[in-house]
Amino acid sequence: MIVAIDGPSGAGKSTVAKAAAKRLGFSCLDTGAMYRAIAWKALADGVSFDDADALGAIARDNEIEFGHVEGDPVPRRVFISGTEVTDSIRTSEIDRAVGPVAAVPAVREALVAQQQRIGRAGDYVVEGRDIGTVVFPEAPVKVFLTASAEERATRRVKQNEERRVGSTNYEEVLADIKKRDEIDSSRAASPLKPAEDAVHLDSTGKTIEEIISFICSRAEQAQG
Repeated sequence: MIVAIDGPSGAGKSTVAKAAAKRLGFSCLDTGAMYRAIAWKALADGVSFDDADALGAIARDNEIEFGHVEGDPVPRRVFISGTEVTDSIRTSEIDRAVGPVAAVPAVREALVAQQQRIGRAGDYVVEGRDIGTVVFPEAPVKVFLTASAEERATRRVKQNEERRVGSTNYEEVLADIKKRDEIDSSRAASPLKPAEDAVHLDSTGKTIEEIISFICSRAEQAQG
């Protein structure tokens, strides 16, 4: 069974997906980390973000894997072709790079295939931007999670401060979020938009616990 959580950057998808997966006893697939890994590989290899063919080849030729701790459904480590990039993909440089990379149709096509291979092997909570519309359109539970750009920037700054990775400058983070929103919503391949049958959930002013409980309740109803 798939629980699909879509929404813009900084809406809290990753935090909510991990907590919901734990509560439901599902695994968690962080699709955003997969696109970040491709962006990291492109930077490491000196590939231009304007070279769609080369970016597509990176996504096709490099398998992305997640490392798990026994008994924990949430992946703790990220690898691309055997190289660990867990911390390397959470920098402000990757924050800015991932939008253009994710907009490349060949990259999306290759990673959608990887995501489907992983997700259809079990019960997963999957978060991203096109999960309910493209990757798992058959998912019985679809949520479109959003929040104001200002709220998302505040959360991202706090998150970056806590993990000591990425920018902690509010204005810089806010600008990056707005730019990412524009790129994600206007790209030709799988633009950010809610599935027709998705439940819209604005997390502005809501606690994480409220959001998690709502999603888990929907999943339990679908299972029943």
